Amino acid sequence: MHELAVCQALLEKVESIALQHAATVNTVRISVGPLSGVEPALLQRAYPLACAGTAAQGSRLLIDAAPVRVRCRICDSETDAQPNRLLCSSCGDWRTDLVAGDDLLLISVELNKTSAVLSLASVSVADLHARTAPGGNDV
Repeated sequence: MHELAVCQALLEKVESIALQHAATVNTVRISVGPLSGVEPALLQRAYPLACAGTAAQGSRLLIDAAPVRVRCRICDSETDAQPNRLLCSSCGDWRTDLVAGDDLLLISVELNKTSAVLSLASVSVADLHARTAPGGNDV
């Protein structure tokens, strides 16, 4: 199941983003094309396993289906196509180039900073209280 390896690679990027913002991950949204070679249902099942012990543990994975799009070499139209029938929808010609539908894109990462903010606030309040208590160090 290569979807687990795909999830692990995805989570490397997601964790990097979470680390930059000192946050945990709430939701990850991706777009998967039908020609990407990735099975969305298997990706959904592998995601919790790949998240274990990371900043994304307990987060949700939302998967959007991306359309297959082709550009016609004859009429230069860009149209949707079927994954097994890459024909131009405008003129019907078979001489097309794939524009989209073979990719897996990270669309968004929703972060949760409340736990980090709360723990910083409680440390700051406790520190402030200790400094202003009778016999404490005034700053």
